[in-house]
Amino acid sequence: MTRPTIADLAAASGVSVSTVNRILSGKGSVKAATIQRVQGAAEEIGFYGLGTIEDRMRKETPHFRLGFLLQQSNRDLYQLFGRRIVAACRERRDEIVDPLVDFVDLLSPENIAGRLTALGEECDAVAVIAADHPVIGQAIRSLREKGKPVITYITDQSAPEKAAFVGTDNWKLGRTAAFLISGMTHGRGRVAVFLGNHRYQCQDISDAAFRSYMRENAPDLIIEDSRPTNEEAARAYEMVTELLARTDDLAGILILGGGISGVLRALRKAPEDTRRRIRLICRDIGPETRKGLTEGLITAALCHPIDATSETLVGTMVDVLRQDAPAAPVMRIMPFEIVTPENV
Repeated sequence: MTRPTIADLAAASGVSVSTVNRILSGKGSVKAATIQRVQGAAEEIGFYGLGTIEDRMRKETPHFRLGFLLQQSNRDLYQLFGRRIVAACRERRDEIVDPLVDFVDLLSPENIAGRLTALGEECDAVAVIAADHPVIGQAIRSLREKGKPVITYITDQSAPEKAAFVGTDNWKLGRTAAFLISGMTHGRGRVAVFLGNHRYQCQDISDAAFRSYMRENAPDLIIEDSRPTNEEAARAYEMVTELLARTDDLAGILILGGGISGVLRALRKAPEDTRRRIRLICRDIGPETRKGLTEGLITAALCHPIDATSETLVGTMVDVLRQDAPAAPVMRIMPFEIVTPENV
């Protein structure tokens, strides 16, 4: 069998012979995407110079190490995010991206700031999910001074030194939750609002938007003061159990942070007629949420599209690193998904 020639490789990859020669010689400029296409064709036809092409690909392709600081390693949602982020890094075609995913279980600002700083020492850029706090803001500031951009996602930070934000429009999310609860509730009643932490910007904005809509459109519904679950299922369980014990007119629950499994556990213990009248809206779309949706306990989950968000986050981090000079923070707003028992 005749060994494939340079002309054969050029034809298979749809480029000129001179382009293949530039790749093989290591001389002359060739786009990384073109080298990648020629590499793929070389693999298909069994071209003898595949090793040389792969070496050129490694030399020409930008290489980034990206760090991702997620929360609570025991939560399925963050484990899923971690896996999808790694996949998004591996799927990049114009760069080689090495992901470093870390989870922080102790959610104190000092601990998060320390872990964020440590990631910055190892990576070209870092992304973080965290409550907005001056201590974390100082860590972001210090990393920027060292040339390490910080990208916030899911929930934003007020630190002006952040490089970008990737997340949903939380004002629209809050008003959508209010639209759903008020539209499916008849007569008077009360609605409980649970936050993970008052310092999570995404939750606080959604809470304000929810109340804004309710004031305009559902004056017969009493909206209780927001209460934090501290992102803990056990705490959420206690809060719902106490709420059901002291009131008989609970019409809705909006849970904007962690703890949905605790809320569901409390509702499963409640009488059936009580469960039927409560409209429950949450943001988490992990396995426990899917189970609650199929049981009819959850009215809707308003959540980030995990695949699209992960891909946009990685792409934004690469874009920030490719900038020649610091610019105003980049904002990438993702549309949220509405998952109901009928489309779960």
